[in-house]
Amino acid sequence: MKSVKIRFYEELNDFLPEESKKIRFTHSYIDTTSVKDLIESFGVPHTEIDLILVNGISIGFDYLINNGDYISVYPVFESFDITNVQHLRPKALRRPKFVLDVHLGKLAKFMRMIGIDTLYRNDYEDEEIVKISLKEKRTILTKDLGILKRKQVTHGYYVRNIDPSLQIQEIVGRFQLESEIKELSRCIECNEKIVSVHKEDILDKLPLKVRKWQSEFFQCPGCKNIYWKGSHYDNMIKMIRELKGKEGI
Repeated sequence: MKSVKIRFYEELNDFLPEESKKIRFTHSYIDTTSVKDLIESFGVPHTEIDLILVNGISIGFDYLINNGDYISVYPVFESFDITNVQHLRPKALRRPKFVLDVHLGKLAKFMRMIGIDTLYRNDYEDEEIVKISLKEKRTILTKDLGILKRKQVTHGYYVRNIDPSLQIQEIVGRFQLESEIKELSRCIECNEKIVSVHKEDILDKLPLKVRKWQSEFFQCPGCKNIYWKGSHYDNMIKMIRELKGKEGI
């Protein structure tokens, strides 16, 4: 029986069972396979990986494993300089845009609420999500590991948290979106950029109390939803302050 020794580093351990976390363990195999297929057999999607070393040498996903190989698998590096070795992650997309799977509807609304370009529909099929990601250069956010293991996927991330209020913190931190936050800029229902509108033009669509107490309004040119700075706006500002980690905006 052939075998390799393999270790996953840092947040890649999120995908492993407890007995395999943060240790180098032995994996036995019969048929030779690519290192990509080997890694994904442990539940780790290739979109999370930036560097693979085999016997101390940087290799690509198509490398065929050999008996006795020592394999080290690393996530995206934030501060460690790996300039002179082979990066496996494509360069970050210039403008942060996302497409979300069916499990992340509430996260989609949070992201739009803070102005992040976010596509979501509850009837998107996996194939459609991948096509949108490639065509529009959008990062896939998902709770489904299967979609991230598709070979054609270049930019994707598995959302760890379950609570949407923690998910938005996770995504803002992971993709460093603090500088992209802009409240009251997108429709939370359809993702269109909203525009300022005169109160007189929408007066018949406003609740009586809103007509009386509000003077500044915005409208989505797509679905025609109307927005104003009511209690929902105060909650949004509170959330944004927490995301930015500041006392003020």
